[in-house]
Amino acid sequence: MSSQRSAGRAAKPVRVGLFGRLASGNIGNDASMEAILAYLRAQHPAAIVDAMCNGPERMRAHYGIDATQLFHEHVFPRRPSRPVRAAWLAWEKLVDAARIAAWVRAHDVVIIPGMGVLEAYLPIDPWGMPYSQYLLAAWGRIFRTKVAMVNVGAGRIGQRSTRWLFSQSARLAYYLSFRDVQSREAMAEQGLDTSRIPIYPDLAFAIPVPPYDPGEERTVGIGVMQYSGANEDRGRAEEIRAAYMQNVTVFARWLIANGYRIRFFFGDSDDEVIARAIHASLVEHSPEITPDTVILDSVETFDDVTRVIQSVSIVVATRFHNLIAAVRLGKPTLSLGYGNKAGVIMRDSGLDDFCLAARSLDAAQIIERFQELERRAPELRTRIQENTAEKARRLDDQFVLLSAQLFPPRRPRQAALKPNHTKAEYGTREEPARSGR
Repeated sequence: MSSQRSAGRAAKPVRVGLFGRLASGNIGNDASMEAILAYLRAQHPAAIVDAMCNGPERMRAHYGIDATQLFHEHVFPRRPSRPVRAAWLAWEKLVDAARIAAWVRAHDVVIIPGMGVLEAYLPIDPWGMPYSQYLLAAWGRIFRTKVAMVNVGAGRIGQRSTRWLFSQSARLAYYLSFRDVQSREAMAEQGLDTSRIPIYPDLAFAIPVPPYDPGEERTVGIGVMQYSGANEDRGRAEEIRAAYMQNVTVFARWLIANGYRIRFFFGDSDDEVIARAIHASLVEHSPEITPDTVILDSVETFDDVTRVIQSVSIVVATRFHNLIAAVRLGKPTLSLGYGNKAGVIMRDSGLDDFCLAARSLDAAQIIERFQELERRAPELRTRIQENTAEKARRLDDQFVLLSAQLFPPRRPRQAALKPNHTKAEYGTREEPARSGR
């Protein structure tokens, strides 16, 4: 009778949870999630998938997946006193701990799909995602739920509390892989043993690439961002943002004066503010600009980004997911990026000569690099396409590995308790003893 009950438990579908800033307007995060969803639906169609995320309504409506709100947040009608607010925030963090524990316990596997979840290139509160990820990994250990951080980005962290939370999250994860060498090196510097942690390309490269389209000749796609520096730049945020806007505006004026068309594209509402401010400045200084000369494109999904980028011949972009979208499509691309991750994706795509830092832009340098990029465009397209195809092949290899590590044949509970000491070779961790569910 006991063996029959064990067999019944083994026959139940695997419950898989997706965790993170998903379905909330971050196009790059959603692209990584879409790659994982496509893998699950193709290779593990019987799995029951839900999410704990920032955008549960959109997750349900757009992806057809049941979802739970990630953070418990109360909006005060009036700003409370500091002691009241501190006490309330402490209470909310206790509530988050309990909610995440209950959610993790209900799953066999939880996946953090890509994203820069171990980096702080942009301002970040340690008691937001860093704290939540730590809780996720810790509860996964306790309940023996397999928490997988798949192809995540990492960076060097100055803030001590954030650094500790990120390091512990990585240590406690059952499966861990990085999206580039510099991410692995950054975590090694923070004390994590990364000697056996694998590296695979960003998950967005697993999304099928449409046929190559050269786009409209002499049409430049510019992906803008409300860039204000990193955590350590908060005191200079306004200055950095103004300098970024000014240099992009001067570059855009040069393009128009030399007969190019521009398609500004933006996703986040903050990015739209920047795009419209630059457009207004262009019109003010060049009243002859027509609607066909400068186009503003609002994008909501990775498919939208792909559509806009397909229509142009050259791309100049800041956001990481815009750079990935451009090189996936074989477009000669100039990065005005932030953080080492922009340099990594450009170098891996054969475009290391065309990577500038958003924090210290110079319009003359942008123009010079753009002209060189245009001159070398034919040779660069071939190189980019070859590198993109190789990235897709490597991701196929990882999906095979994920299936072996996260979805092995179901066995009776007694057998599952035996640790597998060989898993570290593949980025997995030995599990602790599991309490019953």
